[in-house]
Amino acid sequence: MSAEQAAPFASAIALEPAGGGQFDARLGAGWTVGPKAHGGLLLALLAQAGLARLAVERPGPEFDPLAVSADFLRAPDPGPVQLTTEVLRLGSTASVIGVRLLQAGRMMLVATVTAGRLPADPPVWAQLPELVAEPGPDAIDPTRFDQVYGLARCCDVRWDPAGTAFVRGEQAAPQLRGWARPRGEPTGVLFALLAGDILPPTVFNLDGQRGWAPTVQLTALLRGRPAPGWLRIEAATRSVAGGWFDEDVTVLDSTGALICQARQLALAPKLRPTDQAGGRARPSN
Repeated sequence: MSAEQAAPFASAIALEPAGGGQFDARLGAGWTVGPKAHGGLLLALLAQAGLARLAVERPGPEFDPLAVSADFLRAPDPGPVQLTTEVLRLGSTASVIGVRLLQAGRMMLVATVTAGRLPADPPVWAQLPELVAEPGPDAIDPTRFDQVYGLARCCDVRWDPAGTAFVRGEQAAPQLRGWARPRGEPTGVLFALLAGDILPPTVFNLDGQRGWAPTVQLTALLRGRPAPGWLRIEAATRSVAGGWFDEDVTVLDSTGALICQARQLALAPKLRPTDQAGGRARPSN
């Protein structure tokens, strides 16, 4: 069994140092939505590069990602990419690394990775959604849409059937729930970053809002290390206006602890832009 088969997610975010704070990587053909690399996978790769640069600057215990904020300039294709890193701040509590992802000499994404130490103590206060710990037998396996949602072949993803009205050709509020976990490897913090962008766009539940939904800006906060098992995910949109929509995602681990919060600004599918990046094409019905 190859390393990619044994640990698909770890292989997908593997880096090859190229000197001078630069790294080479390859976007796998499976980690896609439509023909383009998946936005959540790109966020995890950017974080990996930022942490790798920090490990060079500050040898010793590994640092954790605390926040990752990325602007999607263009949508990368599967294949080789280059990542350049820049130290913006080295601090005792938080350090910041700038990361740029290029493909064929073109800038595709720019990001900042804030790193430090994730809390190990339980929260003093938390108000979290109640999400079912594991998918039931009626949960939707998106591999049925694998011609578009190729990502589902590389990790385990399930959609809550109660909220996915678009699958039935029905309308509902722009809110979705689901579950995700890696295959053959532990559920780690970087996979939680991917999980913050792993569900279909919530606006699919609104009539006529299916298709290409390009992410323009995506920011994720990491709040803890996940326990083994399924991650529970809730995504909701607060407003759709002027062709733009927001999406807030909450990721809990198998114990119900908060692991990741992600917020993005995206263009509604009906706009179908041609050079906006990070787009998330999703299955139409």
